[in-house]
Amino acid sequence: MLVGVCDFPGSYAFPPAGYGGIERWLWAVAVGARAAGADVHLLGPGWLPDLEPEWVRKPVRLEEVTAGSPAERELKAAGYDLLVVGHEYPSLPAWVRTWSELECEVATFQHSPVFRHTDSAFDGKRSRLYCYSPEMIARYAAHQPIPELAVHLGLNEKEPPATQGRDLVWLGRIDEEKAPHLAARAAQLLGCRIRFVGPVFSEDYVRHHEKLFSADHVEWVGELGGPAKTAAIRDASVFVYTYARTYVEAGAAVFGESVRAGTPMAALTWRDGTCAQAALCDRTGVTAVVPPEADDETAAQVLAESIERAADLDHTEVQAIGQHRFDPTRHFEAMAAPSC
Repeated sequence: MLVGVCDFPGSYAFPPAGYGGIERWLWAVAVGARAAGADVHLLGPGWLPDLEPEWVRKPVRLEEVTAGSPAERELKAAGYDLLVVGHEYPSLPAWVRTWSELECEVATFQHSPVFRHTDSAFDGKRSRLYCYSPEMIARYAAHQPIPELAVHLGLNEKEPPATQGRDLVWLGRIDEEKAPHLAARAAQLLGCRIRFVGPVFSEDYVRHHEKLFSADHVEWVGELGGPAKTAAIRDASVFVYTYARTYVEAGAAVFGESVRAGTPMAALTWRDGTCAQAALCDRTGVTAVVPPEADDETAAQVLAESIERAADLDHTEVQAIGQHRFDPTRHFEAMAAPSC
């Protein structure tokens, strides 16, 4: 089976060493495909040139290929069975034109809760859309989405054996949509230290919650990648997950990252059917559902209770379950199954 994994123009490398959502997912698919025995071509100029020599890089983007060109003939001659691409591309006419000439299948994962696809983007067979949660499946029901837990990987992020860990960790982009101030307050209520890992996307948001974020129990780590990022997760007692009331999480990487490292999660949600509930079970984390009309203090108190319960979970068992559920090979095989 020949699989093409397509990059796209963006500010993060392929594969990224730190933050990056779709970029990390595409790399996980490529790693999983190769582990499953497929031949893999990394399509597009964004893939790092110094990857291991067994990776085949083809610096071509389908949306830039013209009809009848040598690039199109080379793509057709390669004989791809499956292309894996960011969710926008099956709705991009220039990309679809070239793909339609290749007579192969395409699979993508919905990483945005608001992107609107064309009516003809997916047929559920030759072109397939995968969604993480019941909430996302309902949002994209018109496109025949297939339920699947996304797997994300960065460079050099293989997890060592789990350890019990100490303190709390929160990882992601620092902005209002991700609501890390709720994690800071929950940690404060418990008298625990918490480390914030990730890039600041909104300085205004940080200033608005300056009193919490500058408290003695809060440690700012910044964006990490590779072994340092994995260690920041693994060395925590609990991973704390938050987001804003109106935000819809399409498929956060942090669920797989945390449980693969053996760190249980305490997740705050505002409704049922979310990614947290799809990703976690009672042996890998605790998910609290708080009514969206509740104030921040109430939400933080409920989250604090969830953190206490999650801290009692066995890290070794969390890792065993996480590495099975969020295994790149299993993930690829699930997406490639209709092609086989």
